[in-house]
Amino acid sequence: MLLLVDLDNTLVDRAAAFNAWASSFIGTLGGSASDMTWLIEADRDGYEPRDSLARAIGERFEDAPDPGTIVQMLLFDHVPLMTMDEGAVTALRDARESGWKIGIVTNGATEQQTLKVRNLGLESYVDAVIISEAVGVKKPDAEIFHLAANSLGESVNMGWMIGDHPTADIVGGRGAGLKTGWISRGETWPEGITAPNLAAPTVAEAINAALTWGPA
Repeated sequence: MLLLVDLDNTLVDRAAAFNAWASSFIGTLGGSASDMTWLIEADRDGYEPRDSLARAIGERFEDAPDPGTIVQMLLFDHVPLMTMDEGAVTALRDARESGWKIGIVTNGATEQQTLKVRNLGLESYVDAVIISEAVGVKKPDAEIFHLAANSLGESVNMGWMIGDHPTADIVGGRGAGLKTGWISRGETWPEGITAPNLAAPTVAEAINAALTWGPA
């Protein structure tokens, strides 16, 4: 039985951590509330390439550090601010105790994503961590889900993918042959995309629902 789970804004609250960092960063540059709103929107929940966002910040703020420094700040300065809900920990423990093999499947830089996993002690609750940069393929490509399944000795035909991104996690997971659970984060499912097998506001609720549903 296979349970694959996204990292950012699924297992960990990436948005809250980045927003808190953005507020502090904008403050050091003498920016306004509208500048903070701009930065959060420009970040696109982490999907905007870091070098592209760094250049945009440099163009907007005269006193911004050099682009290379900004890239490092974007990658790492919000990581210590990340949190994980206790309900998610409990759900992961329940899944493992029920015999599920659990893998984190995340897009991103290897050093950054590994640091997140270690800082929050996630290695204690999962059996594998698959990071796009490390394996050379990223979601929604079906190959990354198959790599994760193979690393755990499980079949995608007996598994789930749970995440917050409609395309990377849900469309990608479905394309690999997994059942899918969407973390809604208060949003509505976008039109024109086939709906997931289940939707829930939190990862704990999604995992618990998947356990009740059973293997795909």
